[in-house]
Amino acid sequence: MKKTRILHISTAHPAQDPRIAQKVIPSLSFQYELLAALPHVPTGKQNNVQYLWLPKFKKLLLRILFCQPLVLWYALRYQPRLLHLYNPELLPLARLIQLLLDIPVIYEVHENFHKKIAGKAANQGAWAIKPFQWADKMARRRFYLIFTEHGYLDTYTGLAKPYAVIYNFPVLSFLNPFRRAYAPNQIEPEFFYIGLISFERAFDTLVSALALLKNRYPNFTVHLFGDCRISKTELNALPGYSSIEKNLRFYGYTDQQLALPYITNATVGLALLKPVGDYMDSYTTKMFEYMALGIPVLTSDFPLYREVVERHRCGLCVSPLNPIQVANALVYLVEHPEQAKVMGERGYQAVQTDYCWQSESEKLLNFYTCVLGKEIE
Repeated sequence: MKKTRILHISTAHPAQDPRIAQKVIPSLSFQYELLAALPHVPTGKQNNVQYLWLPKFKKLLLRILFCQPLVLWYALRYQPRLLHLYNPELLPLARLIQLLLDIPVIYEVHENFHKKIAGKAANQGAWAIKPFQWADKMARRRFYLIFTEHGYLDTYTGLAKPYAVIYNFPVLSFLNPFRRAYAPNQIEPEFFYIGLISFERAFDTLVSALALLKNRYPNFTVHLFGDCRISKTELNALPGYSSIEKNLRFYGYTDQQLALPYITNATVGLALLKPVGDYMDSYTTKMFEYMALGIPVLTSDFPLYREVVERHRCGLCVSPLNPIQVANALVYLVEHPEQAKVMGERGYQAVQTDYCWQSESEKLLNFYTCVLGKEIE
């Protein structure tokens, strides 16, 4: 029996994006004929998926001018039965493809942009805001939506078509090879962070906390994996940064398979975010990844996060605006390795039972069946 052809498209996510590359695409690849157009992905077939190369640009305007014509060409050439997209900038083009091919579209919402309008205007240009608002309203009427967080439903109301909430929980089969017996370095502590590095993600608070920590543990190391959205000038201006600069290791955006081995001697996984935008209503994915790797979590004291961390006693919640709280939490975890070890074990058990991708994969497959079934009716 011939499989239904599906085209997945992202013009902004890296080809190694964990949700797309490790979760969504593998979950669908055996049931459907899957094509995936992603920035700088090697063209060719791998693991039952046909990958299609797209150019990679950081600037939105360049992606619109140079990526979207190629996306349109791929759609017209391969004639998919369903289009699955990940970026709001693709919404107008997806509507055009829908009209040309008469196919359903799934729009996967990774961020609640309506709560980040000011920041997006500053980063991408205010000229992009009005078109986004129009396209987003259109998507609510014409497309099927997948949300990565239930909190987005406060904003996305009155949807014309069925939707699904599919959380970004970890894939244990991917993370298990990196999980090790908890063995932190108590003399020269190590801390681990993976994700964007920005003020919104409390990096300034972390720097101040680490400056306090240095008085007690002068030879600590922080492994930082992710794009840094803070300029060198801004970093140098942070209080305490000059005193800890040599303790920080910036690796830039790194494939998880290369980053995760650095967790071996880490005392804790860092997942601090400030109460801005949609952060208070959205799980931080790295929290669950640290839990899956068997290390304690240090995260923000938002009610949503506290419900997970305090329920399972798998880490500590602190104010992302209070360096003293952060520093005290780090000291506690360094100086109480047995308690920290048990926190990590509880976190791993919680992911196994409550927060793993397997249940979300089943929801994704059921949603696809729903979408394709309704379009055939």
